Amino acid sequence: MPAASPLAGPVEVLPAEDESHTAARFTVRDTETVLPGHYPGFPIFPGVCLVECAHLGAVATAPGGAKDPELAAVESTRFTGPVFPGDRVDIAMGWKQTPGGDWQCRAKLTTGRGAAATVRLRYRTRTARTEAAR
Repeated sequence: MPAASPLAGPVEVLPAEDESHTAARFTVRDTETVLPGHYPGFPIFPGVCLVECAHLGAVATAPGGAKDPELAAVESTRFTGPVFPGDRVDIAMGWKQTPGGDWQCRAKLTTGRGAAATVRLRYRTRTARTEAAR
């Protein structure tokens, strides 16, 4: 069963440079359900939702060797600028395979004002999960 997402809108996949450099974007609509409580009278898109944008973009653009990825860890996050309703969040992702066989995705999220966040996620593939279960 797929996990529920706090995002109401879709993450749009963009054409990729190559398998190791992928891209996506997300537009923060006024109707996002997380906005009324974060913060009343001055809505800011929550950081956890930026991590979710990066995750959904990563799952949708995973390289061939990382197909069917399962999130194994949120290795790091850094929030560097606010994201407001109406902002388009551009997500640039770089992929590399780790020595243990997992895949790491480094995502840079930006808006028209500049940097919003950097997120590093680690994914385990179906093959790695099957081997770990043995």
